[in-house]
Amino acid sequence: MSHCALLLIGISSFLASAQSDQTMDSYLQAWTNMDMFSGTVLVAKDGNIVFHKAYGKANVGQNVENTCETRFRIGSLTKSFTAMVVLQLEQQGLLSTTDRLSKYIPDHTQADEITLDMLLNHRSGIVDHTTLPDFQTHRRTDVCPLEETIATFKDLPLEFPPGTRFEYSNSNYILLGFIIEKVTKRPYAETVRHNLLEPFNMDSTGFEYKLHPVPNMAVGYRMDDDRIVPAPSRVMQNAHASGALYSTASDLYAWEKVFNSDDQADKAILQKILDPAADAYSYGWAIDSMHGRRILAHMGDTEGFKSCILRFPADNACIIVLSNFDHCLVTRIGHDLSAILLGQPYRMPKRTLAGREVAAHYGDYVGQYQLKPGFVFTISREGTRLYCQATGQGRLQLHPESQSTFFIREADANFAFVRDEKGRVTKLVLNQNGRQISVDKL
Repeated sequence: MSHCALLLIGISSFLASAQSDQTMDSYLQAWTNMDMFSGTVLVAKDGNIVFHKAYGKANVGQNVENTCETRFRIGSLTKSFTAMVVLQLEQQGLLSTTDRLSKYIPDHTQADEITLDMLLNHRSGIVDHTTLPDFQTHRRTDVCPLEETIATFKDLPLEFPPGTRFEYSNSNYILLGFIIEKVTKRPYAETVRHNLLEPFNMDSTGFEYKLHPVPNMAVGYRMDDDRIVPAPSRVMQNAHASGALYSTASDLYAWEKVFNSDDQADKAILQKILDPAADAYSYGWAIDSMHGRRILAHMGDTEGFKSCILRFPADNACIIVLSNFDHCLVTRIGHDLSAILLGQPYRMPKRTLAGREVAAHYGDYVGQYQLKPGFVFTISREGTRLYCQATGQGRLQLHPESQSTFFIREADANFAFVRDEKGRVTKLVLNQNGRQISVDKL
């Protein structure tokens, strides 16, 4: 191949990369302009960072901008660190993933039937302690010893026989944190720092304690009737091994690169995590598919913060999204950024029509719309927001494009409310994937 041809290939690659950067920036700026994103994003391909930028405010009240060095709570992304520590301790002979829970907590319900492997992969049947009533009234806002958190669920009946199915539960990783401390004889945070953060130079990652403010940490926010307000407080140290870490996009990329390590000890562990036969969840990573590719991913969700990591092993690609808005659709953003990176179709965010004059009509739309017996769309209102919830599904916000037409940000779907000749709302029409479905109001 001639030098001229090589030069042309280089120029073409540079122009494609520049266009991708511009597209990602325009996409993220659109979300930011809609008050739906504030945070940092990092995109990497083939061992190189191809996009890394910050948006929005780390502190709205003090007008502090987010930067690429801003720290964010990462919530359940912590679980991949916990799982790695457990697998390291197994290599060191301090425990085994085939150990029974009874070896460490003999009086836990059905402890002889639950293995550490079941805890690691959310197949234990143990109830999620964050769903218990005292979580919101006490353990979310007050410092609680690890043993106190475990006591809230250790005597409760299991939700299914151990090992029979996958069901995500934070309690599994609370127990793993307790076991790590028991076998290492030191705090979980110290073990994570010694085993992972220091070796991989993750200087901006750590365990959050209530009485120790974290420098350069973003403030978490939520949406309240179309206003950005500080999110409720949360004592993150109570989340322990299930969600107490904070980090930056750069540090999480250093963490992601561990999965391409040449170290033989690391490879033995990674082979277990990356097992192609793994289903649903594998040692701190959810197994899923996106753009026709197998991915390992995880999402973090805590008051005021959302985060996600998407890993595409076959493409050697990674997308990291950290946000200090708990109403941010990080999974949707990660999906679209990976589509841009991999040359797949993506959707620009739609702008919501503003103004209370639009919300003045919401009361006419409230009610139930029956698609068929036993399946209805329930339309509800909270202040200047309208929501739709289909039978057996989660509630989604409807965003107005006009006084009578709405869209949802999670999918390509539009809703139109139809009035009769007397002005009464009698039906809604759902447009999705090229199909139009008319649903009568009950």
